[in-house]
Amino acid sequence: MRIRLAALALALLYGLLLAPLAQAQAPAPVLPAVKPEAVGLSGERLGQLSAALKNDIEKGLIPGATLLVARHGKIAWFEAMGTRDPASRAPMTKDAIFRIYSMSKPVTSLAVMMLVEDGKIALSDPVSKYIPQLGGLKVGVEKPGASGPTLELEPVRREMTIQDLLRHTSGLTYGIFGTGLVKKAYLDAKVWEDYPSNPELVDRLAKLPLMHQPGATWEYSHSTDVLGRVIEVVSGRTLGEFFTARILGPLGMRDTAFYVADPAKHARIVEPFANDRSIGLGAELNDPRVVQKWESGGGGLVSTTMDYARFTQMLLNGGSLNGKRLVSPKTVAYMASDHLGAGVASGPGPGYGFGLGFAVRKDAGMAPLPGTVGEYYWGGAAGTYFWIDPKEDLVVVYMMQSPKQRVAARNLLRNMVYGALDKPAR
Repeated sequence: MRIRLAALALALLYGLLLAPLAQAQAPAPVLPAVKPEAVGLSGERLGQLSAALKNDIEKGLIPGATLLVARHGKIAWFEAMGTRDPASRAPMTKDAIFRIYSMSKPVTSLAVMMLVEDGKIALSDPVSKYIPQLGGLKVGVEKPGASGPTLELEPVRREMTIQDLLRHTSGLTYGIFGTGLVKKAYLDAKVWEDYPSNPELVDRLAKLPLMHQPGATWEYSHSTDVLGRVIEVVSGRTLGEFFTARILGPLGMRDTAFYVADPAKHARIVEPFANDRSIGLGAELNDPRVVQKWESGGGGLVSTTMDYARFTQMLLNGGSLNGKRLVSPKTVAYMASDHLGAGVASGPGPGYGFGLGFAVRKDAGMAPLPGTVGEYYWGGAAGTYFWIDPKEDLVVVYMMQSPKQRVAARNLLRNMVYGALDKPAR
């Protein structure tokens, strides 16, 4: 009897103390997998897409890739193809770790909107409220000169706002894409070559002219990196700490981080061909095994296909996944609305505007690729890509490390995934 009572007491102790801990440490459940036909997709046509990607691998265009297609919250297709590292010929795996570069931007944008919901940030706030040195910047305007264009500085007509940073109308630029005297100034200043901390990066940007008047032009830029610093200032945490506590942890994104610090994970990092490492002028793929100071909200994360699928499914669900709500459905809908309008010059391409962190489809036509009004997407410079189609209840996550092939791959994916739709969303 005493033995039975002791055993019962131990069982109760486990239930009260240890079981909740074990449950907290258990891996988060993955999205359930079904046959494509169960969610209105053609398995035959998705197989043709995989075959096309494998053909690119056999031709030596890309080393390898992963493709995940989910509909109605269920994985209809998930395949790893080719090699993870062309030097070692290690096969691609579903848990491979990729540099996702600008697919970091939606994560940072979501973090900002969480702080908006917390009442700690307003989109209309001037950025200088949180980062004073970014107030009173000048705009660089090229003027013709006897020996070529010169750069003159003009005052801003208004301060850049948090909304400007989210929609890339801040006036900032990158420097590594395109030409111009302001972009040259960014390159000459070597803004991020030594992987500065976020405070150091902002200090450097504050010494450079803006490319455009705030609010006037869509210009892909360091805007989201500045948002990362805003998050740090407002939250009192590093960007990585905020991500882990508020986004990555709740979603079970265990392999998503700014660097791969654990040597046990190093072999899972995907590598490109040796001659395919350039992502812009003077910029090459980094080595995420080497931990640096910079936690780039605009392009610093590494992730896996399944981790990012959790993130995109959360957005498609209206801000929640597996019972964890990160933001309200209204906030996600607001983020996925066009924030450029007719008064902003330029944009991400025909048929698309830009929301708070990603491009948003405005027209059924115009764009040279199929899609649905209201779907939204973005990609990374090394070749990663995703899109979310709320009307079709569809998520696609594609991962590779091939800057040269990123545009061709996106075209192929769009054409063939939409070609695989057999039934409209219920």
